[in-house]
Amino acid sequence: MDVYEAVKSRRAVRGFVDREVPSEVLERVFSAAAWAPSGSNIQPWNIYVVTGAPLAELKKRAGKRVVAGDPWDEREYEMYPSALKSPYRERRSAFGHERYSALGIADGDWEASQRAASANWNCFGAPAALFCYISRDLGFPQWADLGMYLQTVMLLLRGEGLHSCTQMAWSVYRKTVAEILSPPEGLMLFCGMSIGYEDVKEPYIRTGRAPLSETTTFVGSTSQRVPHIAPGDSLLDL
Repeated sequence: MDVYEAVKSRRAVRGFVDREVPSEVLERVFSAAAWAPSGSNIQPWNIYVVTGAPLAELKKRAGKRVVAGDPWDEREYEMYPSALKSPYRERRSAFGHERYSALGIADGDWEASQRAASANWNCFGAPAALFCYISRDLGFPQWADLGMYLQTVMLLLRGEGLHSCTQMAWSVYRKTVAEILSPPEGLMLFCGMSIGYEDVKEPYIRTGRAPLSETTTFVGSTSQRVPHIAPGDSLLDL
């Protein structure tokens, strides 16, 4: 798959079919992902790829917590600032509206929204999952390295005909994840990622991107003007 097509077709898929991902495909993807960039090549990612019985057990335990109404584990990092400023606040709000509208959930229907969100802890039905940890001793630049690594994984998955969904949501069930994975004490769970083959029947709305002029400044001469990306032609949601 062409790299541009991989970028454009990558999106957060929240519905997967019950089809096993071959182990050799996963090994190929994660072997190649090791070449993702990182500052001074320290490679701060600690990755667990989970399938089969261990993943089924994790889903089971997380599901029990959802049904029981157990409180979330205390946060080890802030997912979003408590007071998002413009334009980030509006972008997040627009995403939430589009996401839940696709599922037929009205604005303000908190109960239905929570039911939809609970699908996170079933990995949206995916047969494989990644869990990304980072040492608590590392700083913001190394967290940026995680982003580059995870993007590399997602694009490689597209090259294999697979889809994914990164999920910070797993950080609030981190103790349940640790029961299955037994990570070293010094590691912090950043996110999970569901991996599998897309269920094309799952409804979604293609989320737009901000105009290039709103996010990017070109300094110096350019041979030609960069075309405007219209909402209908934009990349897909995280």
